[in-house]
Amino acid sequence: MRRRPLPRVLSGGGPLARARGFARGGGLIRGGASARLGKPARGAGSARVRGFARAVGDSTADVLHPLIALGRGLRAMAAGGRRKWAQTPKERRGPALFLMATCVVGIALLPYGPTLSAVSLIGAAFWAGRKGPVKDPGPDEAGRERLRILYEALVPYFSTAEDPSPLYTHGGEWSSAFGSFEFDDGGRLTRLKLCYPAYFTDGDAESRARVERLLYAKSGRGREYFFEWDEEANRLTMTVLAALSTAIGAQRFVTTPGETVLGFTDASSVQRTLPVTEAADDPAEEVRRDAPPVVWRTGPRSTEPHLLALGPPGSGTTTLLRSIALQALCHGQVLVVDGSGTGEYAFLGGRAGVLGVECGLAGTLATLEWAAHETERRLIAANRARQTGHPPPQDILRPLWLVLDRPTVLGQLAAAEGRRDPQELLQVPLRHGRAAQVRVVVADHLDAADALGEVVRSHTRARVVLGPASDDQIRAVLGAPPHTTPTPEVPPGRGYVRLGAGPVHRLQVPATPDPYDEATSEAQRQAVLGLLPEPELPREAAAPDPVEAAGRIDMVKAGPAGSPVDG
Repeated sequence: MRRRPLPRVLSGGGPLARARGFARGGGLIRGGASARLGKPARGAGSARVRGFARAVGDSTADVLHPLIALGRGLRAMAAGGRRKWAQTPKERRGPALFLMATCVVGIALLPYGPTLSAVSLIGAAFWAGRKGPVKDPGPDEAGRERLRILYEALVPYFSTAEDPSPLYTHGGEWSSAFGSFEFDDGGRLTRLKLCYPAYFTDGDAESRARVERLLYAKSGRGREYFFEWDEEANRLTMTVLAALSTAIGAQRFVTTPGETVLGFTDASSVQRTLPVTEAADDPAEEVRRDAPPVVWRTGPRSTEPHLLALGPPGSGTTTLLRSIALQALCHGQVLVVDGSGTGEYAFLGGRAGVLGVECGLAGTLATLEWAAHETERRLIAANRARQTGHPPPQDILRPLWLVLDRPTVLGQLAAAEGRRDPQELLQVPLRHGRAAQVRVVVADHLDAADALGEVVRSHTRARVVLGPASDDQIRAVLGAPPHTTPTPEVPPGRGYVRLGAGPVHRLQVPATPDPYDEATSEAQRQAVLGLLPEPELPREAAAPDPVEAAGRIDMVKAGPAGSPVDG
């Protein structure tokens, strides 16, 4: 059915529609005017609201300021307590907990003890939180320039032409690549954490070495840097290591039988500390503290019963051998061979437990031959005791230490005279020394490492490198690269150590000079002499049993056939 059109009055074309439209338009005009006039009123209202909220916030902050300071102080004290607990060695945490529990019980039993302790805690928290968090202003102009130069230098290593959005670009912003950084008082970097692109070959040792050399050169030479690569997160952290203390001298270390302190290292490398005394010019200023040691464990179950120390002249290898000999005399016997013949071990002569100090070739050959026979005798005695079900004899349980300084010099003399190389006589002690309680310690110059026998190099799994040495030299001796950048100038006794297949540690040998040297200070002389055992009594004064004296032969002072040994 056809629909009829609407009247003009209802369709908007008639007078009624125009009247309604005029009225609606007037209403819209008035509404628009009121809206236009109302905009400033609403803006002023919102400003008043913001001002009121700000005033309320300031008033609330003023009212709650003591609570905010209290919470900030408690948080700072808790963080300090956690940090102190993490730094406490594991062997000292039990006594520390017991001491804290005793203090808590004592305070609880005192009159007004809990109240006074709570007041003291609140006061300490207010004092610790009196200052708000200090915002880091960032590096100064010189620091920003140094970071910019370092960023530009890393562009060729961490960028490629195929990267659509490279992280490192010439003229780019260094803040996008460097996460955190620290400077010292001189304006040099002490710590830097940066990120690198995922396509960088961080698993390649040569690629990593190139970046480390660049950072070492741009951050300042002459310091030791530790590089920590986080391959999962593509992060590299560079840290400047503090110099190891050279004030720790010869002293009695708290160790058990079978443990020898080679030196001291970084606190982050080992999980053990020993109480030590750091010397000073004034004896009254000596410092007693806990230092992280590098402990060499020997014994029947040790995987590295023998040690090899190498270094250039003046690096401190002789000092290391003197320190080991003084510690070995506490629980064993020591036999010293001084290949250089400079008398660096003359102070050990005539002391109880020192079987001999040999410098000549003939005496060394006879002494090492006796050591080989003694090793075999100990093996036979231990085997017989096990077969019969009896404990081993006491004379084979006491460790025997063979300390050889520069045996290659004696090897050259033996070759010139057509005699046997002394290193060949070390084959039996090196192969069977672990079961026979025989330890061999060899030290020589770094440039004479090729002259060492194959038996010495293959059986000395504990290795020490002292003095200035390159990465290739350290890798050749230790079997692994150092974890820090070696410096060209180091004090005597500074180097690296690796025990077996373990990690490479930095090392500072305790200062153990020759007490008979004129350059030794009086304090160091008395420290070394105080560690020596009592002088051995003469045989006439000792009055031995006639039966035992008749059947005893001193193998150190006599040759294989009982004839006196020259040397």
